[in-house]
Amino acid sequence: MRKRTRTLVGSLAAAAVMALAPAGAIADTYWQCVPFARLISGIQIFGDARTWWQQASGRYETGFQPRTGAVLCFKPTSRMRLGHVAVVSQVLTDRIVQITHANWSPIEGSRGKVEKDVTVIDVSPNGDWSQVKVWYDPSRDLGGSTYPTHGFIYPDATARVLAASGIAKVQNGVIAVAQSAATQMGAAVRPGAGPMGVLSQAADSTDKIAALIAAAARGDTPGN
Repeated sequence: MRKRTRTLVGSLAAAAVMALAPAGAIADTYWQCVPFARLISGIQIFGDARTWWQQASGRYETGFQPRTGAVLCFKPTSRMRLGHVAVVSQVLTDRIVQITHANWSPIEGSRGKVEKDVTVIDVSPNGDWSQVKVWYDPSRDLGGSTYPTHGFIYPDATARVLAASGIAKVQNGVIAVAQSAATQMGAAVRPGAGPMGVLSQAADSTDKIAALIAAAARGDTPGN
C-alpha cells in the first residue's frame, strides 16, 4: 500500500497523546484497551470491556451513530472473550470512522501498543454499527474478520473534562504511541483534505478499503 497522509485527531486528549509522542515510538508500557479508552475518553467505567455497555446504562448516553470522542463497544467473541473498547478519533461518514485504541494489532511483533487514527467500517446490513471491520496492522489492510458491536457510549461534560486532564499524564511521559498505523486511509491524500476529499480519492484506488468505502457510500452491504 502507498503511504497515506495523517488526519487530525478529533479529541483534545487524543491530540495531546499523539503530539507528544516521538515519531515512530513504541510504548514501553503494555496498554490494555480499557484503561487507555478510559484515559482519552474520560468515561469512568471500570471492569472488562465486555461489561462497559451494560454499565453505561443510566450513566451515559448510548446510541448507534458515531461521534468524535465516543467509545465503540465490541461484543465478546470466542477469540475475544473480554470484548474490546476503542475511542472514535474522527468521523468520516456515517459508516466510516477512525479510532484510536490499544492492544489490537501486534506492532513490530509486540502487543499492548496504541494505534491512532485507524479505519473502522460499518458492514452491518442495516447500517447500525452492529458489525464492523477493523484495520489490522500486520496485513496493512482491514482484517479478515467481522466483529459484532453493541454501539457507542458518548462522553458527558464531566468525561470531557477528565479526558482533557489526561494530558498531564501524557506530559509526564506515561504514554508513547506506536506510529506505524497512522497513515493508512484508502488512498494518498493531500494534507488538509477533508473527509469527502479522502473518499473521492479513495474511490480511485483498487485496494480493499476503497472497495468497502465505495460500497458503504452506495448503501450496499460489503461482504465479510
